[in-house]
Parts: sequence; structure tokens; C-alpha cells
Amino acid sequence: MGEMQEIERVVRTRLRSLRTTLGLSLDEVASRTNLSASTISRIETGHRTISLDVLVPLARALHVDLDALLEVRHDDDVVIRPVAASDGDTTTWVLSRPTSTTVAVKMRFEPSGRVPEQRVHPGHDWFFVIEGRVRLLLGDREVLVESGEVAEFATMTPHAITAVDGPAEVIMLFDRDGHRVHVHHEVAAAPRRRSSLSAARS
Repeated sequence: MGEMQEIERVVRTRLRSLRTTLGLSLDEVASRTNLSASTISRIETGHRTISLDVLVPLARALHVDLDALLEVRHDDDVVIRPVAASDGDTTTWVLSRPTSTTVAVKMRFEPSGRVPEQRVHPGHDWFFVIEGRVRLLLGDREVLVESGEVAEFATMTPHAITAVDGPAEVIMLFDRDGHRVHVHHEVAAAPRRRSSLSAARS
């Protein structure tokens, strides 16, 4: 495989991995780029030529520098330089490479008068609260997770996370089935049962 073919292969893989890691559908990326969903799909699958007129808006929509998108890293480059991506009250830093088998992110939640829509997807989520405290919504339950505590749960249960009393930051790990980072859509809050998480699952 030639150098240009290798770069194209890496770029296509990164584009799709970044999109799915950020939890964006083809239609959502299309709305941010003025490209059609079918065009983006053909780019990801290698059925359309990659050019700057599509790479620039895609990089902007996926919150990644164009240089980082095009760079072919060597195995000795172990430093990852996360880029913040904001969406409403949530800021996300992807801590792992797009092609990594483990997906790690840092998320900062700002307090809001509304609660995020609960989502489901296959797999398990694990997160560690490094600052503040969060409310983990699991179906009709509310679990308060304090700074220094860990939560782990099956993601086929509807779930969402929101900050409590002030900003909160968490580190999240996802298995391959649960790699989508949650993009929260605000919905009206409803009364829920409360409980506290006093111990982490190992």
C-alpha cells in the first residue's frame, strides 16, 4: 500500500471513529457541514475521494485539527493531545485515539435546570468522578455519585448523567459495544427516587 493510500485509509477510519465516539449520526454531521449524509458515508467507506473541501468542514464538525486528522502517527508517539468539544452544558475531551480498542473520555457537566434525555446502547459504562458530584439517572432511579466514587452499569438500562449543585468532571471508559459518548438532549425534569452510591463496583 502506498503512502497516500495509507493516509487515506487512516483518515477514513478516524472520521468514522470520531463521529461514533462523539455519538453523532450521519445526519447530525451532515447538518453541521452542509454535506449530505450519503456523501459522508461514501467518504467513510472509501467510495468517495477525500479532498480538502470535505475534510475541512468534517474536521470542524468533529472538533479535531486538520493536521491531527491527516497525520500518520508512529508507534513511538505515545502522547495524546485531547481537544475540547462542547455541546450545550457538556464539554468532552476524547482521551484515546480514534482507532484504540479502549475508548476513554473526560466530561465536564455544568449545572442545568433540566435533565438530559436518557439513552440506551449495548455494553457497559464505567465512570470516576474527579470533581464535584453527579446524578446518574437509571430508568426511574436517581443515584448520587460523589467525588472519588465510581459507578458501573449496564447500558441497556436508560441512563443519563447531570451535574449536582455545581460543575462536575468525570473520567469515562467504554467497552467496544458502549463506545458512543452520550450527546444529551435536554428534556423537562420529572420527580425521581433518590439513592446514594457509597461504594464502587470493582
